[in-house]
Amino acid sequence: MQVLHVCSEMYPLLKTGGLADVVGALPTAQIAEGADVRVLLPAFPDVRNGIPDTVLVAEIDSFAGRVSLRYGTYHGVGVYLIDAPWLYDRPGSPYHDQSMRAYPDNHRRFALLGWVACEMAKGLDRYWRPKLVHAHDWHAGLACAYLAANGYPARSVFTVHNLAYQGLFAAHHMAELWLPSSFLNVYGLEFYGQISFLKAGLYFADHVTTVSPTYSREITRSEFGYGMEGLLQDRQRQGRLSGILNGVDEGIWEPSHDTRLTARYDAESLKDKAKNKIHLQKTMGLEVNESLPLFAVVSRLTSQKGLDLVLEALPGLLAQGGQLALLGAGDAVLQQAFLAAAADYPEQVGVQIGYHEAFSHRIIGGADVILVPSRFEPCGLTQLYGLKYGTLPLVRRTGGLADTVVDCALENLADGTASGFVFDDCDAAALGNAIRRAMVLWGRPKHWRHVQRHAMSLDFGWQVAAKDYLSLYQRLL
Repeated sequence: MQVLHVCSEMYPLLKTGGLADVVGALPTAQIAEGADVRVLLPAFPDVRNGIPDTVLVAEIDSFAGRVSLRYGTYHGVGVYLIDAPWLYDRPGSPYHDQSMRAYPDNHRRFALLGWVACEMAKGLDRYWRPKLVHAHDWHAGLACAYLAANGYPARSVFTVHNLAYQGLFAAHHMAELWLPSSFLNVYGLEFYGQISFLKAGLYFADHVTTVSPTYSREITRSEFGYGMEGLLQDRQRQGRLSGILNGVDEGIWEPSHDTRLTARYDAESLKDKAKNKIHLQKTMGLEVNESLPLFAVVSRLTSQKGLDLVLEALPGLLAQGGQLALLGAGDAVLQQAFLAAAADYPEQVGVQIGYHEAFSHRIIGGADVILVPSRFEPCGLTQLYGLKYGTLPLVRRTGGLADTVVDCALENLADGTASGFVFDDCDAAALGNAIRRAMVLWGRPKHWRHVQRHAMSLDFGWQVAAKDYLSLYQRLL
């Protein structure tokens, strides 16, 4: 079974969010199950530098000019790179410049990603041809449309990592992308007068998946569907929409051998976890006291992530003796508000603006509770890392958070299934109540340890998801 994953980023070569973590781990897990899996990426500078030894596979004329397809391997995974420096060799992120302005030719840059995927399904590499193309998020959505326009040379799966990002572009760009004009239609790419790369994936793929079962149901409702709910309801009725939960790469996220931690530990040596806490308190300038409950946020600072709710609930958390360590960047107003809180409560609030992969490990390893109060969350990986590290997740019941965390209600504590704290209403009062319940459990160390050990025993490895995807591919083929 030859499978090509098509995406814009892959950890650790290039990462802006959870998509990179998925593409960095899923192909490896599928290869371990015996599948012939490769990845197609644009040759962004970090990607090209991370795979310096590549061979030329083909050169081909495209709507974006003459491009080269190169091939190399990265940690045992075959990776194809689309070499088009005038499109991809730029500073800043893959999607916008250093002033945070989206590149004006993004329609061409990511349409090319989909077009090359289709050309590979038609035999661009004479020695390897995918039977199934697995496209990820809007950046790769046009792969499904190009496959449809070329008579379906391969079957396709489209995975929605976050429906909020839709890849919308002016309709006049359609003429330059080598797609039939008839595709610019409500039964195609058209979305309120624009081209939607996301809708291309949703409409033309043989099967659509989301990164958790609950999210696959939520996006068929208007409050989560972003105008796509009608199409997704049709998909659901046809049996062509499902959710497969993301996993954790245990080669990277495993406290017993995580070299980024001050002290490594497992469920039987939780006293060593406390050494990470002391180090984190010192690093963040907090009062060094092992008995104080330390809450953490590792997140993009956006409204979606519910960080405004954390600000509202913060006075209550601090009044109960809690501490907060935050690592993240995003909305300027949220950044400033958290920095102000750190200035007002220097021994209780520590804030690091930006993102640093190693420091995220140290925060999750050192904290007692990881806060993920999202308004919506397709899957969420942070809470899975928290479970793995015995850092109990405090989450809102939505998307993948609902699928992975069991609330510390009395009946769940009694039967040993509790793994964190869950609240329902999207407001600061509900978050505050959950924080109070966490404080109560913190005051009962024996019960806290019991929940920690259960959380750390849960299996969210990629093997389960890899098998589920391979089973789906097999059905489609």
